[in-house]
Amino acid sequence: QVQLVESGGGLVQPGGSLRLSCAASGSMFSLNDMGWYRQAPGKERELVAGILRSGITNYENSVKGRFTISRDNAKDTVYLQMNSLKPEDTAVYFCYARIIVTATPYWGRGTQVTVSS
Repeated sequence: QVQLVESGGGLVQPGGSLRLSCAASGSMFSLNDMGWYRQAPGKERELVAGILRSGITNYENSVKGRFTISRDNAKDTVYLQMNSLKPEDTAVYFCYARIIVTATPYWGRGTQVTVSS
């Protein structure tokens, strides 16, 4: 059973920074694709950023230049460095991981990020 444990959410002022972490455990196979989705109240869950084991990344347009995704393959851990945060970044951030990009992902429980003055 694959488990994803997130940490690093919280309350931050606009313009501030947060770093999210997500550690995976229990997988018998390499988790090729890892990343983050987010869901704001009343909105659908959307992809924020993903990263392949090779290091290839993709980002949602609104976070490009502000967020950086990275991973430690040896630890099966993915990180999301979020800078220049805006109120519209407020959401629950969910870590995901999957063996291949077309597979059903495993999900973390989510961590709340609130950007407010």
